Amino acid sequence: MTIPANQAPTGGLTPHITIRDKRAAEAIDFYARAFGATEVVRVPADDGVRLMHAHMHVNGASLMMHDDFPEYSGNPAPAPAGVVLHLQVDDTDRWYGRAVEAGAESVMAPEDMFWGDRYAQVKDPFGHLWSIGTPLKGEK
Repeated sequence: MTIPANQAPTGGLTPHITIRDKRAAEAIDFYARAFGATEVVRVPADDGVRLMHAHMHVNGASLMMHDDFPEYSGNPAPAPAGVVLHLQVDDTDRWYGRAVEAGAESVMAPEDMFWGDRYAQVKDPFGHLWSIGTPLKGEK
């Protein structure tokens, strides 16, 4: 499947995450509810259950994902660790509340931080850690 040129990323850095346990389609629905994400493309695998590729827009940026395919790598994907997906948003409390209401686990409730952001963290149902930040008034 070809992604239309006006929807394909042209630069920057695009996270491409693995979703374990055949739940990528569920992740698409969760990210839409939790973060207002919109689906760009979904490419099913030959087995009709898993997704080989999915592309979403989240807060003005691209996020790509796929289901785990341990038959190709020889091992199941490890639990997500070592990466935080950061959302710079207009209202940390509102974005945090929407994510928790959608089913994200609160890791850190919104707080004013020493570096000048209102900041929070949540873990999504698939194990990925997300941070949410808004510059405090008067901070840049």
